[in-house]
Amino acid sequence: MATYQAHETVIIDTGSIIGDDTRIWHFSHIMSGCRIGKACNIGQNVVVSPQVVLGNNVKVQNNVSIYSGVVCEDDVFLGPGCVFTNITHPRSAIPRKHLYEKTFVKKGATIGANATILCGHTIGEYALIGAGAVVTKDVRPYALVVGNPAKQTGWVSEYGRRLHFNEEGIAVCPESHIRYQLANEEVRKIDNQ
Repeated sequence: MATYQAHETVIIDTGSIIGDDTRIWHFSHIMSGCRIGKACNIGQNVVVSPQVVLGNNVKVQNNVSIYSGVVCEDDVFLGPGCVFTNITHPRSAIPRKHLYEKTFVKKGATIGANATILCGHTIGEYALIGAGAVVTKDVRPYALVVGNPAKQTGWVSEYGRRLHFNEEGIAVCPESHIRYQLANEEVRKIDNQ
C-alpha cells in the first residue's frame, strides 16, 4: 500500500493511484483513473483529471489544471497557474470526450507560471516554457520558448541555464559545467557527469 500525505481538504476519487512519498496540498482534486508517481508534490487548488499520468518527482505548483490526455514524465515542473487543454474545438453543447488529444511533457521539462499548453503536442526533454507562453506546436528537447504564440529563443541545460554555443557548437552549463553540443538544430549532452 502506497504511503502519501494529503491535506484533509483534498478530494481523492476511488481508482486513482498515488505513489509513495507524494504530498498533496489544500483543496486539490485527484480524480479517478489518474496515476501519480513517487515523491511528487501537488500544490494547492490543483485538478488532476482522469487518465492523467504524472511520473516520479513531478512538482505541480498552486492552481494548475491538468486535464485528461496529459502525460508528464519524471522530474517535470509545472509552474503556478499553468493549464493544459485537451480538445481542439471545444463547445459546451457538443460532447467530444472521445476526441481528447494527448499531450506529452518529457523528462525534466519546465512549464512556467500561467503558461497554456494547447493539446496534441510534445514538450521535449529538459525544455523550458517561459511564464505566460502559449504553446501551439511541439517543443524540441532543451529548447527555451517564450511568448504568445510561443517561439524558441534559445537553448537551456538540464539545470535550466541558458546555453551559449561557440563556433564549434559546444556550450557549457554555467552551473553544472556539463558540456552540450548543438548540431542540426538538436542539443545533446556530451559529458556524462
